[in-house]
Amino acid sequence: MLLAKTLRSSTFRQALIAIAIFGLIVAAIMAYVYFGTLAYVRSRIGDVGDHDGFTAIIELAMIAVAVLLLVLATLAAVLVTRRTVGRIEEINATSRAIMLSGLDRRIPLRGSHDEWDRVAENLNLMLDRIETLMGEVKQVSDNVAHDLRTPLTRMRGRLEKAYHAPRDSEADAALIGDTIADLDAVLGMFASITRISEIETRARKGAFRTLNLAEIASEVVELYDAAAEQVATRISISGDREVSVTGDRDLLFDAIANLVDNAIKHGRAGGQVTVTCGSADGGAAIAIADDGPGIPAEQRDHVFKRFYRLEQSRYTPGNGLGLSLVAAVARLHGAEITLHDNAPGLTVRLSFPATS
Repeated sequence: MLLAKTLRSSTFRQALIAIAIFGLIVAAIMAYVYFGTLAYVRSRIGDVGDHDGFTAIIELAMIAVAVLLLVLATLAAVLVTRRTVGRIEEINATSRAIMLSGLDRRIPLRGSHDEWDRVAENLNLMLDRIETLMGEVKQVSDNVAHDLRTPLTRMRGRLEKAYHAPRDSEADAALIGDTIADLDAVLGMFASITRISEIETRARKGAFRTLNLAEIASEVVELYDAAAEQVATRISISGDREVSVTGDRDLLFDAIANLVDNAIKHGRAGGQVTVTCGSADGGAAIAIADDGPGIPAEQRDHVFKRFYRLEQSRYTPGNGLGLSLVAAVARLHGAEITLHDNAPGLTVRLSFPATS
């Protein structure tokens, strides 16, 4: 089966063409050697004696070499083409299996570490990435449906109750206000999704310029000072006053604001939130630390997914998109975001590359 496919393949036809060209070149060289040898012999000994025996030996040697080269070239073409077709068939078979059954299949590796193994590795990595993205899309779809069900159900219930109840200006005004608040929450959710998608498509990189990260952080701390006072949380900023970074000011402000807002919401009431800016490894870094319950180590890789919320945060305001936006901003700026135990609490650190 494989041999038949090998003989029918375009690779084999190309190999035969290459062999034919190679054969013509070899034939020309051999003809040159043959006639050159005869001319040399005649020039040395003239026409004296019988040259037929010598000529026959040379012709036989030439024919043997030609046949040997043809056999070896054809055998090499078949073996190389068979190997190539075999690897292509493995990729095709895996592709067909994926189309029929799903993304759980992978192209087998032979351990030869050649270019075909590298192609298979890259295709497998691509399939891993596609499977991850498909899983994230499904998760986002499920979470959107779940998070929209509650406000839409509340709005429908209020409207149905108001429809059957006598008109009351105060009750109607309260209903309208609550409905608008729920609609604002839904619209805010879609606005966040759109903003994250915009950042991930790198549509805003034209606004990059050199900025002072410490100044942006200071503005965020000042903005959230009143919110921290409402829950008796102390918020402070420390570190260098001049921390240079290249980026989009609005996006960096939003990312830091999300981290500070999370630290205040999920930290300990009456606790401490600290924002620290400084230079690190030739680049810049900012860390936001709180003394709340923190995030379990096994869940830290998941909190940057869209709509992902910890169990203890299910009943606090929010939609699980804040850290997703922070992660998108970090990727756009080439920054690394890491979570560390603050014992107690959590420290979120953004590390930016050196400014070029």
